[in-house]
Order: sequence, then structure tokens, then C-alpha cells
Amino acid sequence: MVAEIGPLSPQRFTHLEEVNMIIARRKSWSQWTPRRRRNLIKGLLFISPWLIGLLLFTVYPIFASLYYSFTEYDVVRPPIAVGFKNYINIAKDDVFWKSLYNTIFFVIFGIPGQLSIAFALAVLLNQKIRFRSLFRAIFYIPVLVPVVASAFVWRWLFDVRIGLLNFILGFVGIRPIPWIADPAWAKPSLLLVHFWVCGGAMIIFLAALQDVPKSLYDAAKIDGANNWNQFWYVTLPLCTPAILFNSIMGVIETFQIFSIVWILTKGGPNYATEFYVVYLYRNAFSYFKMGYASALAWILSLIILGCVFLLYRTSARWVFYGGEQY
Repeated sequence: MVAEIGPLSPQRFTHLEEVNMIIARRKSWSQWTPRRRRNLIKGLLFISPWLIGLLLFTVYPIFASLYYSFTEYDVVRPPIAVGFKNYINIAKDDVFWKSLYNTIFFVIFGIPGQLSIAFALAVLLNQKIRFRSLFRAIFYIPVLVPVVASAFVWRWLFDVRIGLLNFILGFVGIRPIPWIADPAWAKPSLLLVHFWVCGGAMIIFLAALQDVPKSLYDAAKIDGANNWNQFWYVTLPLCTPAILFNSIMGVIETFQIFSIVWILTKGGPNYATEFYVVYLYRNAFSYFKMGYASALAWILSLIILGCVFLLYRTSARWVFYGGEQY
């Protein structure tokens, strides 16, 4: 069944026997026993709700949006095919480029900042300190708080007249800052909110830190490495898989940031926080330009896919896996 090339060693002969056994076990449906058929049908019935949900709410919307991206569709009237008109109009849309710039700005400054804070907190909370479990829970709470609730809290914190941040700044003689009311301050203010929700990445980093073998630290101490060298040459390299994972998840999530922005600023002031998904949502549900919005969605998907692919391609240069042998 399997072609033999060259002399067969005992190991290779064993491998060929295993392959032949696997092929022999692959029987057609007509050769299956009634009991095996019943088990398969029962299994499919048990997972059928999930399969139906996957087809209706994931697979179908994906292909439907691809189709609508080549049409002019306003929900009320049937879609009209327009070819690549939506994509051509997007390339000429100044607001699209503004939203793309805002989103890329947020990705460039938001992801490194959030991951740096999360990693620093993980390192601190990995030390033997009092109330360590309590502090871990406190820093993870922002991840559990509903977005709407946290957005209203931050709106009060950013308020020019009665906000807590400006109230604290007043004690040191600093004039009130129009946090989300000024185009120059709007994106930095949202970055502050983004940094606040770093508990998820912190937990991943904490797990990676606890997985670093203590024997490596002992060996580094014997070689005369100080704390900084231990961190730079032992801790950080062994945490690079977690950094890669959090970076990929951060790219996917940050490019799609919407809820907190919509509640706090609705894309203002003066398009300063008009992020990509905010503009997509506005076209779909405010202007009812579903075809245009679908084209925007597919462009965003390609951008995210490209960024994730770039991270994977470059990861071989800086990600170290503990099980690798050189």
C-alpha cells in the first residue's frame, strides 16, 4: 500500500506497518457496523445545536458580508450589484483614512503600553509579598466589569467640572484638562482607559512567569548574574511565547475597539476618536449603507490578518520556546 524507496531499516519498517494499519482501519460507511453508525448519528445530534449556530451566526454572515460588499444595500430594498464600487469609494473617503489613522495610532501606542504595564504588574505580583492574592484580584477586576458600567465611571472621572481627575489636579495647581472634550487629549484619554484593562494580559504573564524553572535562576546566580541579568537573560526570553500570544490578541482586540469609544466620545470631538469600527458601525446602522460597511469589514479583516501574519513571521527571531533544542 505504501511505496518503498531505498533500503528499509527496522525503524522505517515499523513506520510503514503503522501507516498500513491506519489505512486498513479506514473503512467506508457501508463497511461500518450498525453500532458505530448509531454512535456517529447520536454524536452529530448532540452537537447539532452548536453546528446550526455556527452555520447561521458565523459561516453565513461571513459569506453574506462578502456578497454585500460588492452591492449597494440599505436593508429595505434588495441589494444591487455594483462590483468594486464600494472599495473604490473607500479609497477616496477622507473619513476612512482618518479612522484608519486613529486606529493604527491606538494600536501602536496602546498594545506596547498595555503589555508593558501588564508585564510589570505580573513581575511584581509574582514576588512574595503580603496580600498578593488580593492585589491580583484587584488588578483583574477591570476585566470583569461590564464595559458600559466602566465607561460611565470613566466619563465621570474625565468630566471637566466635577471629574475626579481634574479635582485631584486642582490640589497641585493644575488647571482642568478637557480630557475627552479636546481633540488633542481625546486619544490619550482613551489610551488611559485601555491601559486600565490590562488584567487579562497580566494573568497570562503571571502564568508564564510561574512556569520558568527555578533551576535556571540558580544556575544564573552561580555564574554571577545579578537580578537584572537574571530578568533579561532568563525571565524575559522564557516569557516571549506569552508576549507573542498577548500581542496577537491585542492586535485583534485593539483594531476592533468600539464599545468604550462609542459610549465616551461617539467618535468625537472633530473625528479625533473616529476609530475604524466606529466608522463601520456608523455606516451600517446610522447611514444604512450595508454594502459599504461590509466592504469596510473585509478590509479590516485583511489588515488584522496581515498584522497577525507579520507577527508570526517575525516571531522566529525573538520568541524562545523552552522545549526547543539547538
